Amino acid sequence: MSEEGTITPEVQIGQLEEALATETDRLKKLFAAYETQEKELVDARAEIEVLEKEIIDKEIEREAQESLIAEKDFRIRELEMKATKADKRVEHLEPALQTMEEKYSREKDRLGKVFGIAEELDNDLKLAVSEMKARDDWYVSHMTLFEDLNKAIKERYEMIESAVEAERQSQHMSRAFTERMDEMVEVRAAEMTVEEAETLIEEESNEDSEAVEEAPVEEEPVEEAGEEAAEEEPAEAESEEAGEEEAETPADETWNSDVDPWDDN
Repeated sequence: MSEEGTITPEVQIGQLEEALATETDRLKKLFAAYETQEKELVDARAEIEVLEKEIIDKEIEREAQESLIAEKDFRIRELEMKATKADKRVEHLEPALQTMEEKYSREKDRLGKVFGIAEELDNDLKLAVSEMKARDDWYVSHMTLFEDLNKAIKERYEMIESAVEAERQSQHMSRAFTERMDEMVEVRAAEMTVEEAETLIEEESNEDSEAVEEAPVEEEPVEEAGEEAAEEEPAEAESEEAGEEEAETPADETWNSDVDPWDDN
């Protein structure tokens, strides 16, 4: 038999077991390497995703920066245009600026004068306030004197008014007395007229009585006339007494009153 034929089953089994163990170790190593590669692949994919997100963010940021740069460029151009226009305006406004500076200097001088006047007025005001305070203090200290003076003036006016009223009453009483005297004079004149009428009536009655003595037939009419005359005489006497009483009553009231008609004051 050949050498192969000389291998016993035990040897062959040992070789196979060794080969199996070797292959098992190799497979374990391959599996471990596979797991490692798979983990690395997962990590790489995750990193790729992160990098892709970062790329997207960077792209967005780049676009934003580009837009900002464009806006800034546009703003810079606008500012340059405004600066150019401002330079042109400055060239045109320099004469106006000089004019305004002159006006400012004049107004400054004028306001300085006004401020000086205001200070003077303020000082005058303070002086006036102090004088008014002194005057008020003086008035307060002499207030009683002024009140007494005011009271005396008021009493003087009341005395003048009472004197005027008394004079008015005196004039009124004088007019009333004059009127009553005129009435009494008129009444006396009327009494004298009545006495003359009575005298005439008596003379006529005497003549009638003489005529009656001569003619007895006419006695009754004469007696009736005498009776009428007798009735008229008491009536006239009563009217005279009433007139005298009326004339004496106002006079008594005038002289018995408390008001002095001859007192001018």
